[in-house]
Amino acid sequence: MPIIKPISDLRNRSSEISKIANDSNEPIFITKNGEGDLVVMSMNHYSKLQLKLDLLSKLSVAQKQKAASDSGKSLKQILTKIRTIINEQK
Repeated sequence: MPIIKPISDLRNRSSEISKIANDSNEPIFITKNGEGDLVVMSMNHYSKLQLKLDLLSKLSVAQKQKAASDSGKSLKQILTKIRTIINEQK
């Protein structure tokens, strides 16, 4: 269930809003004059969203490459390359 708070709570109860955001790890929807205005969330939640967006972006690129018949590299080829790089650094 979404957490909805009036904008006056940001001014009058900012520490409470912060606690809710960090404890629930969910966004808090802020209303102004009864209409949606802002979204507030913890830094942790924001970072997780950014990581998900980055992953989805990379998956989208891979999907487009696959659709364009770009064969790419196999998992075995990638793992071999990673092992080679790691062994060279030792």
